[in-house]
Amino acid sequence: MMRSAASQPRVSQTRSNPAPSQRVVSHAPDYLLLTTVIMLCVIGLIAVYSASYALGAAEFKDANYFIKKQAFALVLGVIAMTITTMIDYRILMRLSPLIMFVALVALALVLVPGIGREQNGARSWIAIGPLPPLQPSEFAKLAVLIYLSAWLAAKGDLLHDLALGVLPFVSMVGIVGALILLEPDVGTALIVAAITGTLFFIAGAKLMHVVALAGSGLLMLTLLILSGGYRMDRITAFTSAESDPTGVGFHALQLMVAFGSGGFGGLGLGVSRQKFFYVPGAHTDGILAIIGEELGYIGVFLVVSLLLLLLYRGWVAVRDATDQFGSLLAVGILAWIAFQSLVNIGGVARLMPLTGIPLPLISYGGTSLIATMGAIGVLLSVTRYTRTDGVGAEAAARPQQRRSIPGFRRAPRPSIGPSIGGTR
Repeated sequence: MMRSAASQPRVSQTRSNPAPSQRVVSHAPDYLLLTTVIMLCVIGLIAVYSASYALGAAEFKDANYFIKKQAFALVLGVIAMTITTMIDYRILMRLSPLIMFVALVALALVLVPGIGREQNGARSWIAIGPLPPLQPSEFAKLAVLIYLSAWLAAKGDLLHDLALGVLPFVSMVGIVGALILLEPDVGTALIVAAITGTLFFIAGAKLMHVVALAGSGLLMLTLLILSGGYRMDRITAFTSAESDPTGVGFHALQLMVAFGSGGFGGLGLGVSRQKFFYVPGAHTDGILAIIGEELGYIGVFLVVSLLLLLLYRGWVAVRDATDQFGSLLAVGILAWIAFQSLVNIGGVARLMPLTGIPLPLISYGGTSLIATMGAIGVLLSVTRYTRTDGVGAEAAARPQQRRSIPGFRRAPRPSIGPSIGGTR
């Protein structure tokens, strides 16, 4: 006897294969990933308050000034993460051109006098009326990885073609990068280049093309540094901070003092001395040094371990994604968090030059927090869907039925949707 329609499980066919036996069923997201994100956000709130109350009291007559703004941004971030988690990530493939267009318009508006707001030497903010200022480049990271994930998944073997694959890719990334460099914000432009370069490689681009693009990027970065200004000062602070301890080397040396003061167990929560106007940006890009001073090696180890756990659970999402678009989305988000964490930790520990890049989910910065949590919501959405073969969800767990990670196995892939930027 045939089952009624009402008794059938609610599933949707994947765009990669319209056959009835290949279906996708939604379930709960990765709760370990979600718990890790919540723990990082809580640590971030505590660290921001400890690192910022002296500055808030001195500049705004309110010791709670920064923590109130960060808490409000966290609420918005939770809302953004909830929305993007509940939305089927495959819908983003159809919306990717619109998302990219909005991001480009926002990046262009930053450069318009009266709309763009300058802060710390960079015109990176949009201020419209009574609305709080936003930093479009943070949302542009998410927009560009969504668009390029869809574009790369639709290109297929045309990605190997110089004229139809490589040059359009370079043009799209170049437009976004140029708008960010005009602010100027070299650090964010580097993160965008790292994210998109990772996507390009994982999607199956030729190694020769990837190496050529990386070499071109390094050459451009070198020229930017040699042009002088604050970029050269940061290189000097990295290579020879001791030669000018009260000038360009002050920031780097004070970060080292903060780390050294903390030792293994730290001075105690809230007992940092360096946050009293010795470490510039103690609540933003220098926050890990304050955590190290107050909680010592143990506190830094906890933060780094949680970030690594987040990346690991994200890699599980890449491995188990049901289609190439989902895998590329997850890879792009992981690259965003990984590169940004690496650049921040490396700068604070004096393993690389300081760039002003915040530590994801920890540093003060409302726009960065909202954008990052929105991206993590997309990652959680990818974890909500698994493929079945018409015999129940347990079929998706069988090793022989797991799909390969895109870029590591060059097997032909069926189309997962309408072509974006070209035909297959």
